[in-house]
Amino acid sequence: MNKKIMPTSTLLNPVPVVMISCAGKDKEKPESRPNIVTVAWTGTINSEPPMVSISLRKSRHSYPLIEETGEFVINLVSESLCKAVDYCGVKSGADEDKFASLALHAAPASGLQYAPAIDEAPISLSCKVISKTELGSHDMFIAEVVSTEVDERLFDEKGKICLEKANLVAYVHGEYFSLGKMLGFFGYSVASKDVLERRMPKTKTIKSEQKGKQGRQSVTKTAPAKTKKKKTK
Repeated sequence: MNKKIMPTSTLLNPVPVVMISCAGKDKEKPESRPNIVTVAWTGTINSEPPMVSISLRKSRHSYPLIEETGEFVINLVSESLCKAVDYCGVKSGADEDKFASLALHAAPASGLQYAPAIDEAPISLSCKVISKTELGSHDMFIAEVVSTEVDERLFDEKGKICLEKANLVAYVHGEYFSLGKMLGFFGYSVASKDVLERRMPKTKTIKSEQKGKQGRQSVTKTAPAKTKKKKTK
């Protein structure tokens, strides 16, 4: 494989794109009203306790709000919120109320006093800041996740969370993408045949013939496999 050496950059992709909601302590002041900022520099950094990080420029309107209260909410983005997340990334909360502009609703965030959650988001993570590190262009806030709220429609009948139902969005080098088909699961490379048959998507190949100007052509389609019904006496 031939590769080209490029200038040093943050070309780690894809990354999650999220809507960070926050607010100041005095919500009566315009500069402290609930705000939404788009962040792509975010990630999980610890499991026990659950911890995350977000990186913000000091110039962002949300920066002093998070610094003042030590709170923020990470709201995951579904396809229906894609335009909203882009809007929140190019508009400043210093100039407008983004919740009002986008007809979104600020809801009380579990475990927090000041920062609201976005009611329309499929999943919201309530976070309390533990530390802040100045890195250069951005400052990194490290926070503990104190509560997680999930749309009840994302659970199946057994109580398992099915994130594929959320239609989440990823960010790749300045562009937004929906997630594609499932390719595997953690440990599938060494899983037994029984486990693979149980957990991997069921598909079958259907062959048909299409007649066109070039004559008949064999076409292969992929479709969900049908489950055989048991005969009853």
